[in-house]
Amino acid sequence: MPHVADGPYAPPVPAHELTVTSADGARLHVEVHGPENAPAVVLSHGWCCSTAFWAAQIRELAADHRVVAYDQRGHGRSPANPAYGTEPLADDLEAVLKATLAPGEQAVIAGHSMGGMTLMAAATRPAVREHAAAVLLCSTGSARLVPSATVVPLREGRVRTWLTRRILGSRAPLGPVTPAARRILKYGTMGPGSAPDMVEACARIVHACPRRVRYGWSHVLDLLDLDHGVRELRMPVEVVVGTADRLTPPVHARELAAALPDCVGLTELPGLGHMTPVEAPDLVTGKIRALAAAHMSGARDERSARTAAPTAAPTGVQTAAAQTAPVQTAAVQTEESA
Repeated sequence: MPHVADGPYAPPVPAHELTVTSADGARLHVEVHGPENAPAVVLSHGWCCSTAFWAAQIRELAADHRVVAYDQRGHGRSPANPAYGTEPLADDLEAVLKATLAPGEQAVIAGHSMGGMTLMAAATRPAVREHAAAVLLCSTGSARLVPSATVVPLREGRVRTWLTRRILGSRAPLGPVTPAARRILKYGTMGPGSAPDMVEACARIVHACPRRVRYGWSHVLDLLDLDHGVRELRMPVEVVVGTADRLTPPVHARELAAALPDCVGLTELPGLGHMTPVEAPDLVTGKIRALAAAHMSGARDERSARTAAPTAAPTGVQTAAAQTAPVQTAAVQTEESA
């Protein structure tokens, strides 16, 4: 089973599903949850994950938002495709936005890890400029991912980079979800205090990713250079990171906050790892909900009647210049001690 069947991380049943075709013919599995005419949220997951990764956010947000979640190519129920790269990621996001949002309809778009990189890659695309009212970037970075990763407990340098590249780019199968596999995944991707149900949910999702897909995308992440895309994200953007993130350490979040034209906040979560939407589900859901309330129109007319009118941040919403993005440290409770 690719995901847990019950509890807070069990994927909710979508209102409807569709297949979207990207620019190169890649087929993408898309789910839509919540009321048809509610404010829209679009969720883009990370490397080796699937729509199931957003289960906690979908369950809460779908009460009063229309939530669109899609499987990145080769992940989840989206078939594998030989095209790997940041441009295909951007093509895919653009295709999903065009297929699920009405002309001019605004949405909050949240991206985790490779999903955040997808947004950076698509920053200049017309569909992103048209539809993104605000963006949430969770546990992500724009470049230099492998040299900065701390999965290997060595001092930064050539040896650590060499070892990290071979670990993250391994062709070895992950195999079944065993106690040892859970411990390895928890060490590499989650904070030390992550609750067992969080670890189980992430392990089921990650281990379901096909080996060739995991390997193919690892090379894209190794060579990633999207610094230019960060500067093109001109809508309000909020950044979230765990202080114990070994894959995209907080240095990346701070660099993003400094480079974004309109960073409205940087939140560092003490003791949390790379899987922030799973490790801090209520906080991440709250960030998405707050961005929607602050930066989206309150109109709930029929989608076909919506107009393309960008909504400015209301008075009192704090925005920050690149150099002065407010850094918030949030205390997050976990169910077991480190």
